[in-house]
Amino acid sequence: MKPEGIPARGLQLRSLVTEHQTVEVSLVEADVPSPGPNEVLVRVEAAPINPSDLGVLFAGADIAAVEVSGTPDRPVVTAPLSEGAARAAEARVGESLPVGNEGAGTVVAAGGAEAAQALLGGRVALYGGAMYAQYRCVNADACLALPPGASAAAGAASFVNPMTVLGMVETMRAEGHTALVHTAAASTLGQMLLRYCREEGVPLVCIVRSPEHVELLRGAGAEHVCDSSAESFEEDLKRACAATGATLAFDAIGGGRLAGRILACMEAAIAAGSAFARYGSATHKQAYLYGHLDRGPTEIDRSFGMAWGVGGWVLPNFLARAQPDQVARIRSRVAEGLSTTFATRFTAEVTLAGALTRDAISVYGRPATGIKYLITP
Repeated sequence: MKPEGIPARGLQLRSLVTEHQTVEVSLVEADVPSPGPNEVLVRVEAAPINPSDLGVLFAGADIAAVEVSGTPDRPVVTAPLSEGAARAAEARVGESLPVGNEGAGTVVAAGGAEAAQALLGGRVALYGGAMYAQYRCVNADACLALPPGASAAAGAASFVNPMTVLGMVETMRAEGHTALVHTAAASTLGQMLLRYCREEGVPLVCIVRSPEHVELLRGAGAEHVCDSSAESFEEDLKRACAATGATLAFDAIGGGRLAGRILACMEAAIAAGSAFARYGSATHKQAYLYGHLDRGPTEIDRSFGMAWGVGGWVLPNFLARAQPDQVARIRSRVAEGLSTTFATRFTAEVTLAGALTRDAISVYGRPATGIKYLITP
């Protein structure tokens, strides 16, 4: 049952793709549920806007063409979808979707199970969608109890980026690789991966897109940083792959030729000084696409032998395959490093209504290094 003082309904941000080839984002009132036996009701106090949230939020719409109507308290955002975005979102037409992968807040009601009761009154981080809301009811097992005194903002981003970082390194080890290549490496996630790899002694090659980002990462302690905008990029990357032995890449760009260029540089580093092999080296090289910063097609120029692979990698799929003890170990490691290795700096905080203003959307709707918005429902 819900204690007194908890409202019957609360605000929730939802996204709707319409039959008119538009996306509509608005605030709606939703019932605040009573938690089941092993569930907790969380008053959401902070929820980050991650790149992975934007796909659901705006369905690939043209952010420059957003229109805002409604009232300041209940704004309604409408944006047109291109033909390609509309095809990709066809299954969503007419279905209003909640948004927000992760967040943090205070447990205000709990079911009777011991695990749920243990969280009552405490602050937790949680993962499971629909976090852009004033209240969220989830299974107690989906919560991470925050250390005493930790703010909701400190715990709000404790799942997507930190667990992605840990999942990447776990994947590397499980597949027999010893070093990583990472693109868009100056991002919040990229800098987090850099800190973790330095702690773990994992060689890391960071790929960025500007000289400024090279300096940023070198200042943070990165040894191997390659600027994809530089004429010397491929030579720089070959040297970095040779120095680290990297044969696994995680690519946040997705579209274009970058994944193929990385595989080619890996092969060149392996083949340097080796005897000619008709089918290339026998060392397997793998590139995982985990982002879509470039929405164009992925172009692969097969110039790296026959021992290679390109695939997709996303955190939910990794966690679904992981063993319970592995997930528990990962979550424990995140909790240990919330204020250090896995700390997230937010550039702005907005309310639910504030997240639907044109000014806010124009900034967080275009993922850029150093920009990280936090919603405070």
